[in-house]
Amino acid sequence: MRNAGYGGGQPTVMPLTKVVKYLIIANVAIWLVLQVIVEGYIFPSLDLSLYFGLVPQNIFLNFFVWEFASYMFLHDVSNPMHLVFNMFTLWMIGGELEQKWGSKGFLKYYLASGVGAAIIYFIGVVGYYAITGHITPLQIPVIGASGAIFGLLLAYGILFGERQMLFMFIFPIKAKWFVTIIGVIELSMLMSRGIAGGQAANLAHLGGIVAGFLYLTIWANREKRNKGSGGDGGGKKKSNLKLIVNNDKPKYWN
Repeated sequence: MRNAGYGGGQPTVMPLTKVVKYLIIANVAIWLVLQVIVEGYIFPSLDLSLYFGLVPQNIFLNFFVWEFASYMFLHDVSNPMHLVFNMFTLWMIGGELEQKWGSKGFLKYYLASGVGAAIIYFIGVVGYYAITGHITPLQIPVIGASGAIFGLLLAYGILFGERQMLFMFIFPIKAKWFVTIIGVIELSMLMSRGIAGGQAANLAHLGGIVAGFLYLTIWANREKRNKGSGGDGGGKKKSNLKLIVNNDKPKYWN
């Protein structure tokens, strides 16, 4: 159960909704079965991130376009907290968004944020290579669900902006300011480290925020047009959307 509206009250129980549950199961199963067991023990020479992580060079030269989506379901084997933190955040904020939008709407937004983050990262890295000639970022796999997670954070900050969240798990702060601070931190880290600096793919994180914002903007405009024309979406559930404007091998994770 949760408190209705946009007030400051927190839900009494964090809901584990259908799509959130399936996403968590899929991510954990892929990490444990394919990455830890198959890649780590059965075929230790296999590196799944080279084929299913986001490797801009693979997309640019070999047209591995599935990597725009598949990278979201791989996580760092050497750092289990990478998976734990992403899935914990998905559970903490994803359930309420799914309850508000419905399972189909939530899944569309989640995937759009993750794929959009990958596209923005790809464009940024290719542009960086074109300007500097530095090829390394083109070759390093990016893995992890954080692009989609950052999109969820943006949506949560918009729809539940007055809710209290714990910054650094200690300091209570309104969700809208929490998301703003996270975005500023990611931008500052990207500017200080550059696209090729650090282990975390900060550009993909910011890409998730940008992709989520673009998706919400298009969605809100469509809902506005439908309302203006008197349409109700064929009697489907309304969205209630309100938009207020490693190992020894190098690997990025997000």
